[in-house]
Amino acid sequence: MTVGETLRAAFFENVNLKLISIGFTLVLYSLVHGAQDAQRTVPVDLVLILPPETANRVLVSSIPPQVRVSLRGPRTTLDELHADDVGNLQVDVRAGQDRHVIFDKSGVHVPAGVAVEQIDPPGIDLQWDDLVTRDVPVQPTVTGTPASGFVVKSAPTSDPTNVRVRGPKGEVAVLQHVRADAFDVTGLTEGTYTRAVAVAGATGHLSYDVRSVTVTTQIARELAEKTFAKIPVVVVGVPKAKTTPADVDVRLSCPPDIVHALRPEQILPRVEEPGATPSGSESKPVFVTMEKCEVHVTPDVVVVRW
Repeated sequence: MTVGETLRAAFFENVNLKLISIGFTLVLYSLVHGAQDAQRTVPVDLVLILPPETANRVLVSSIPPQVRVSLRGPRTTLDELHADDVGNLQVDVRAGQDRHVIFDKSGVHVPAGVAVEQIDPPGIDLQWDDLVTRDVPVQPTVTGTPASGFVVKSAPTSDPTNVRVRGPKGEVAVLQHVRADAFDVTGLTEGTYTRAVAVAGATGHLSYDVRSVTVTTQIARELAEKTFAKIPVVVVGVPKAKTTPADVDVRLSCPPDIVHALRPEQILPRVEEPGATPSGSESKPVFVTMEKCEVHVTPDVVVVRW
């Protein structure tokens, strides 16, 4: 018999019997191999059962979203294991006092024949604080630039002026203000403007009782100041009357184009004519009229002698 005939006989004689033998061999290998113990690590969601709102306790430490659980069991069971088959690891901390918790292996639900060997980390530290409520001032701000020649007259105001903040005592106690979104004044001209703006999002464990406040801001014409010193005071209607002091300082706040063009001789401090025949002396207010300007006179009262 040739070599080729020998090989042909080895492969093709009793083919059915050989196929059956191979099948039994594969099944036996599968059973033996599948029954062998194996190890697998799976991520498991960590869920803390926290105290109710009425307990006024809050967890301020961060916790890992998941833990790693090492499992041991039949290889075939572990290979077919899905996250839904394990679920999550729940830890009851409703007392609000635990400073450290150790994870219980029995809290991990696994199929029959599978054992939990290790949880990593094995436990976590917890930090708690009391929940408190406090009214905190709102800090409104502006952004942008008004139209040319105009400025924001004063700091914006908010309604309400305070926001009620609830959160851990340690965070609430040091909170100085609650910031509101900036009021955009771009292109605005003279007037009073009111707008609802959002309260900046609460951070950490804090919560606010409102989501927005009403902010009011005033836009005025841009002013420049100039002081005119020692301007003589005139007594209207009584030519021979004199004042003490005889002159005053006048400070003007006007639009820049007006104030820069003013000259001292245009400033006229005056005392109005008395209603009766004057005699002796009398304290009288000093008036200065200047259109589109705010006027400040020092001193604003003089003694008039007739």
